[in-house]
Amino acid sequence: MTRFVPTSIDELREAIATALAAEEPVELVAGGTKRGLGRPLQTPHVVDLTRLSGIRDYAPNELVLTASAATPLTAIDRALNAAGQMLAFEPPDWRTLLGQVHGSPTLGGILACNLAGPRRIKAGAARDHFLGFSAVSGRAEVFKGGGKVVKNVTGYDLPKLMAGSYGTLAALAEVTVKVLPRPETAATVLIAGVAPDDAVRLMAAALGSPHEVSGAAHIPAATPRPAPLPAAIGIVALRVEGPAPSVAFRRDALLAELTGAEKLALDDADTAALWRDIANVAPLAVLADRAVWRVSVAPSRGPEVAQSIARQIDTMWFLDWGGGLLWLAVIEPGDAGAAVIRAAIAGQGHATLVRGTPGLRTAVPVFHPQPAPLAALSRRVKEGFDPRHILNPGRMVEGI
Repeated sequence: MTRFVPTSIDELREAIATALAAEEPVELVAGGTKRGLGRPLQTPHVVDLTRLSGIRDYAPNELVLTASAATPLTAIDRALNAAGQMLAFEPPDWRTLLGQVHGSPTLGGILACNLAGPRRIKAGAARDHFLGFSAVSGRAEVFKGGGKVVKNVTGYDLPKLMAGSYGTLAALAEVTVKVLPRPETAATVLIAGVAPDDAVRLMAAALGSPHEVSGAAHIPAATPRPAPLPAAIGIVALRVEGPAPSVAFRRDALLAELTGAEKLALDDADTAALWRDIANVAPLAVLADRAVWRVSVAPSRGPEVAQSIARQIDTMWFLDWGGGLLWLAVIEPGDAGAAVIRAAIAGQGHATLVRGTPGLRTAVPVFHPQPAPLAALSRRVKEGFDPRHILNPGRMVEGI
């Protein structure tokens, strides 16, 4: 196996050109924390992007940051914290979930997988903050997309195409993202003793209120939960962020307006810990012997889909994004519940296998099967950027 370690975009182009000339595919690796995502790869070459690292330009007054794609998120967070800013889409860290004890999540990896945490319901997905990039395609051509300003509407929005492509279209070398001010403080309202159907109604009421809720999750009674949540009882968690007086007012208003047998509030420190654990799927990460699914549905259907699946197979689950994101941990033998889960969605959502053994991720479609017209379009896009299938071939869909 050849391991290419480029230090510049020109060396990255040369590495991909070498693989292209030999028609031998490569796996793109940076922090290595997401190698367990998608279908397993077996390639004769690896392109190690770790030396394409470092912040290249950061203008706090402009709310824009440019960095090499393999820059660790820890370095990004340090720079942003010093300026009182943040990546508003709240990128998760799934190292524990995926059993990756080494490496660090990178900015390019988060964008390439389009991963966002609980604040997505307010701030949007990673792709909504992805302004521009430079990259090398599977044709071994250097190209750019987007730019370094928020209002960039010239031509096709290539950053949104790269977000969620899992390195199958191009190797990102440099990326530019929009950043936002970090909230002064945060608080969480907990409503205990809540059944799933009541939970989604409470979350909908909170999100529809004027109180600017930035996180809404439900952890059922039987699901493991992180501290400081009470055990063995259904919980709805609602987060508010901003200036301290505003947070205090909105927290108290939610406590007064929402019904529940038991209500309490968490301070800033406990709020940060709780929502970090929710973003990182900590309630299910501890169930190491189970496969984990990430299911996107209409928020009103979250409990219905979860309970339908739980009636048929052994399942632990919780809801994020106000009910629109369903996390499931199921026993792995067979298809790890793939047929049951996708039947429960009934064509109105998407189910992605996030954690599973290599054998399972080879046998079961990891990403939700696309309708024929959309699958044909995806294939044409792949052919346009990577006609010889050099870059991460088969990571998302077998054969492409």
